[in-house]
Amino acid sequence: MGFEAKRVWITGASSGIGAALARAFGGAGARVILSGRDREALARVAAGVPDARILPFEVTDHAALPGIVAEAGPVDMLILNAGISQRGLAEDTVMDVYRTIMEVDYFAPVALAKLVLPQMLERGSGHLAVTASVAGKFGSPQRTGYCGAKHAVMGFFDALRTEVEFRGVKVTTIVPGFVRTEIAARALTADGSAKGEGQDDVNGGISAGEAAEIILAGFEKGLREIDVGAAGGPEMALLQLKRQDPERLFDLMGQMGEGVVRQFKG
Repeated sequence: MGFEAKRVWITGASSGIGAALARAFGGAGARVILSGRDREALARVAAGVPDARILPFEVTDHAALPGIVAEAGPVDMLILNAGISQRGLAEDTVMDVYRTIMEVDYFAPVALAKLVLPQMLERGSGHLAVTASVAGKFGSPQRTGYCGAKHAVMGFFDALRTEVEFRGVKVTTIVPGFVRTEIAARALTADGSAKGEGQDDVNGGISAGEAAEIILAGFEKGLREIDVGAAGGPEMALLQLKRQDPERLFDLMGQMGEGVVRQFKG
């Protein structure tokens, strides 16, 4: 699968995996559209990507989405990458945090995919990809909202694939583990404030550039689900354990959760 002259639209492209994907696709000859909320950050990324243009918008502004899709024009691939994470125990987390995470991580990609899908179905070709997470495969402490949203994302796009793949539209779920980006610092805490900088398990992961290389290689192989993380990384081992021995995985995550709760609750 080559990317030369392909029209690739990436959301969440102002930093992290999205920005790295923009650079990787640009280097492979694709014509890239970069979207996000921060126009200046998008412009900085676009400056290093050949034949790129920026299309800033707020992913949760559903009323504006039809106009944004029209402005983007026909695309060969849509990568739904915008998202927000969470760090907070369920018992302490206010409901507005759950609603925000679901709006950004689930309803936003579903809404945009539904608007772009008709053009792909009409011509009988296209590719929808969504950045999910290992959190969409198993539950982790302090991430009940994030895990819930990412499980929903995995379910929707896996189900969508059953309806559109035979009609020429590919659907890929991207499953990152620990990737060094700003997602942990921007994660919502129990009261809705940002976590900020500090120690976090994702900080020991692979770089965004390495993640982009794995993702593009997965696209080229035609994978429907792309695991993204360091070989032998602890989170990737847990992902494999969920597939092979879910009861053992539940035991291990329960032990992890006990340690986290005792840390905060004594």
